[in-house]
Amino acid sequence: QVQLVESGGGLVQPGESLRLSCAASGSSISAGVMSWYRQAPGKQREFVAVITTRSNTNYADSVKGRFTISRVNAENTVYLQMNSLKPEDTAVYYCKANIASRQYWGKGTLVTVSS
Repeated sequence: QVQLVESGGGLVQPGESLRLSCAASGSSISAGVMSWYRQAPGKQREFVAVITTRSNTNYADSVKGRFTISRVNAENTVYLQMNSLKPEDTAVYYCKANIASRQYWGKGTLVTVSS
């Protein structure tokens, strides 16, 4: 069983940056594909970014060029660096792990972008 705990969310102004962390326990993430999703108020959860076991990455068009996903297997942690934040980035951000054909989700961390 894998537990994921997101942190680093908060209230920021447009144009500012945040770094989210997703700390895993219960199993190593080194063999897992790790992703970030988000869910804005009143909307469905949507894909944000993914990083493979070989650290290949892919991003939603809406965040490409502004967000960077990374992983530090030695820390069992995945990060999401978010720059040039916009009000439309406001959402609860969730970490997801795909490990050994199973899927695990964290409980999310709230990011609010507002002036």
